[in-house]
Amino acid sequence: MTPRTALVTGGSRGIGLGIVERLVADGCRVAINGVRDAEAVAPTVERLRSEGADVVYVRGSVADPAERASIVEGTLEAFGRIDVLVNNAGITSPGRLDILVATEENFDLVMATNLKGPFFLTQLVANRMIAQREEDPGFTGTIVNVTSMNAIMATVNRGDYCISKAGMSMASTLWTARLAEFGIDVFEVRPGIIATDMTAPVTAKYDKLIAEGLTLQRRWGQPDDIGAVVAAMVRGDMPYATGQVVTVDGGLTVRVF
Repeated sequence: MTPRTALVTGGSRGIGLGIVERLVADGCRVAINGVRDAEAVAPTVERLRSEGADVVYVRGSVADPAERASIVEGTLEAFGRIDVLVNNAGITSPGRLDILVATEENFDLVMATNLKGPFFLTQLVANRMIAQREEDPGFTGTIVNVTSMNAIMATVNRGDYCISKAGMSMASTLWTARLAEFGIDVFEVRPGIIATDMTAPVTAKYDKLIAEGLTLQRRWGQPDDIGAVVAAMVRGDMPYATGQVVTVDGGLTVRVF
């Protein structure tokens, strides 16, 4: 059987890399997308290849329409098909400004990267998947949107980020409804507090809060925790559950009385 081909945005570090590592361990071919130059990502790509992974790096920003198209084209040039899309690329709120002083410039940047970009990248990939389904009636596809606990929890100094993730949550629902007839499952994964370069500036703050019981499981989440969940979705371990949301937050959002 031809291995499944996955495109993982923001896949060269953090949560994205945790996802890539799990997918290649399952035998997937993976196009790793990011915005850094290829030279900066080369050590990661070379390590994965040395471990037997079939991976390529496709540079481009999901926020830019032309670069979105080139990301898809680069994946198809390398592997000839796309079976899996993981929308993971995202940015935090620049400056973490209170919503009373937040700027339109920052708002537009966050929306373009976290919401508009992934939405229209999904459109491109979904149409490709539909064409593959027409060529092969047995084709099945998987789309996973990595959002955040901030899709449902408010942080007033990251309002644009919260809105973008809430929007991606609804986008997941919309794509679920539209693509089910084509054998394409859509899932949403909501990470909690995950140890990445994005959360590094607030390590001391959350070390203390976690120790005091902010999460029921008193540890930071790791990229591999997210990768394990995404890999299960891609493997087909959730065969009758399209549209479901899996929250991976150590119990942060569990209400305890």
